Amino acid sequence: MPRLEVERVETVDRIDDVHHYFDYPQGRPIEVVAEMLDGLGAETVAADADGAPGVMGYEGPALSDFVDVETQSWVSRMRWEKTDAEIDLIRESAKWGNLAHRYLAEYTEPGAHPATVSQKASTEASRAMLDTLGDQFVENVRASGPARAGYISAHETALPHGHTPNQRLERGDVLVTGASANVDGYGSELERTMFVGEVSDEQEHYFELMVEAQDIAIDALGPGVPLSHVDEQVWEFFEEQGITDLAQHHVGHNIGLGGHEPPYIDQGWGDYDHVDDADAEMQPGQVYTIEPGIYTEDAGYRHSDTIAITEDGVEWLTYYPRDLESNVITER
Repeated sequence: MPRLEVERVETVDRIDDVHHYFDYPQGRPIEVVAEMLDGLGAETVAADADGAPGVMGYEGPALSDFVDVETQSWVSRMRWEKTDAEIDLIRESAKWGNLAHRYLAEYTEPGAHPATVSQKASTEASRAMLDTLGDQFVENVRASGPARAGYISAHETALPHGHTPNQRLERGDVLVTGASANVDGYGSELERTMFVGEVSDEQEHYFELMVEAQDIAIDALGPGVPLSHVDEQVWEFFEEQGITDLAQHHVGHNIGLGGHEPPYIDQGWGDYDHVDDADAEMQPGQVYTIEPGIYTEDAGYRHSDTIAITEDGVEWLTYYPRDLESNVITER
């Protein structure tokens, strides 16, 4: 590892030996690995990739220049199914994400700026989380609190990954929210479509279609269910309603240490040679975001809930209300 991480890693008692290099490009990561393997007398190594990942501008030699390499995806594959302890962490994340979302709804009002509302809600939830957990909180964030909530609003909601617009909230605005919390490195995902003050007939129509699509997806979840089947069920509903042109992405994805992890709830999942029959089906321990969305020219409509696959069904980990009435910001 790079020199700057040595002290952090040396505190992990499961690690027997630490080899490091100075910052790249002054340091030589793969050469250090080759020296380490030579010292161990290794002739062949199983690795996730043939060299260092392509981050931080690294362009060094391949590991196979020094030793025979058998590439495997063991680590990434192991992350698909979570242990009970991992699901406990995601469940705890959902709890604090729910609190952050409560603050977000409480502080939202016409005339407020979405950026400052998001900051205030995130700060209040983080303060409550840190005060409650105390020494049990494990440091995994930098320059921000562990809980966060925010939203995109106005025209930006028509983009699935919209930005926070520099535009104060107005009555009739559609909001697409997002809330989570970092609990020992694990996260959850809670999103809701909300409305400021009033809801038009058109907005209510698309909201109800979106909720029904999410219901269809969640009803289809379960152990042994092909991931492609869930996405197909939602797509068939979109076809029946004549709104396939308003869909821009698949139903959802796995979540855990990363915000987006495989496998994906997608009609194409399972089509590739490296995905076998078992990997094409949902398995107990996998945790998914369920977030089919509808996007018109004016606004987007998307709920997202984090749901674990169990031995005999599913467990909802997020629990903020999903109905229309609960997601309308009323005048105070």
